[in-house]
Amino acid sequence: MSTFSEQISSNKAALRFDVIGGPKRTAVAEDMSFLNYRLGSVEVSHEITKERADIVWYYDEAVKSIRYVDGQLILTSFWEEGELNKIMVSMLANEMDKVGLHPFHSSSVIYKGHGILLVGGENNHGKSMTQLEGCRRGAEIFSTETTVMDHESGIALYGSKNIYVRKRAKGTERSDLADQDEGVKMFFGDEPEMPMCYEPKQMDLAVMPCIDGWFKTDVKKMGQFEASYQSYHSMMNFFGLNQLLCGKYGLAMPIVDTDARRQDRAAFCAKYAAGRPYYMIRAKSPQLVFDKIDKLMEELGMN
Repeated sequence: MSTFSEQISSNKAALRFDVIGGPKRTAVAEDMSFLNYRLGSVEVSHEITKERADIVWYYDEAVKSIRYVDGQLILTSFWEEGELNKIMVSMLANEMDKVGLHPFHSSSVIYKGHGILLVGGENNHGKSMTQLEGCRRGAEIFSTETTVMDHESGIALYGSKNIYVRKRAKGTERSDLADQDEGVKMFFGDEPEMPMCYEPKQMDLAVMPCIDGWFKTDVKKMGQFEASYQSYHSMMNFFGLNQLLCGKYGLAMPIVDTDARRQDRAAFCAKYAAGRPYYMIRAKSPQLVFDKIDKLMEELGMN
C-alpha cells in the first residue's frame, strides 16, 4: 500500500501529513489559498524532516472518522478538499502555538507609522472593509485575515496577504457570507490601492470594528476583561472547536489543545491586551469607523 507524505510549514512550525492508500497524488490539497488566507504564509514541501506524521489519513478504510490519539490526528475514508483545508489549518495552528507563534484572527494596517490591529473577536463585523478604508487614506496592509504574533515580544511577525477567499473548496461552502466584491462596490465604488508591508511591526492600537447600516456611531474603550475576552476569541478561532467538519456524519474537530498551553496562551493574551489601548467602534460605514480611528490616534498622540 502506497504512502504519500507532505510537509506544510509556516515560519518555524511544520506539519507532516501522510496519506496511506488511495489514488496516486501530487499533493494533499490542490489549492492552498485557503491555508495562506488563514495562516499568513504557508509553504508546501515533499522533503520530510519530521520523523513522525502529525496527520495520518487511511484513505481506503470504509467508514469515515476523525480522532486524535497520542499526538496524531487519524482520518479514515474519503474527505473533501475543503474539509482537509479546515483540518490542516487547525493542526498547523496547533504546531505554531507549540513554538510560540500565535495566529490571531484579525486584519491590520500600518497607518501614519503605527500598527493598527482590527480585531475579529467573538463576531466578525467589518475588519476587511475598515482595512480597505485605511488603504484609501494611505495605509499599508500588514495582514488581511490573520496576524501572527510572537509569544515573547508580542510583535506582529507576519500575516496573510489575501484580501478575500475568492473560491471556497468543496466542503467549506458558506451561504451566510455576503459577496465581498459587492461590499467593496457599496462602500468604495472602485477598490482602493492596497500596498503591502512585510516587515515585523508592533501593533500600537487595537480596534474591533462593528459595521451595520443601522448602527449609530459609538466609540467605547474596552476594559481589561473585554479586551482579553475578544483577543482570546481571536486566538482560539484557529483550533476549530466550534466547527462541524462533516455535516452528513456529524464529525467535529477533535480537541488537539492541552490545558497547559491554554493557560499559557491565556497569560499571553492578558498581557497583550494590557499592552495597548483597545476600542470598539460601531458605525454604519467603514468611513465613519476610520474617522473615529483618526480622532483616537490624535487623542493618543499617534500622529
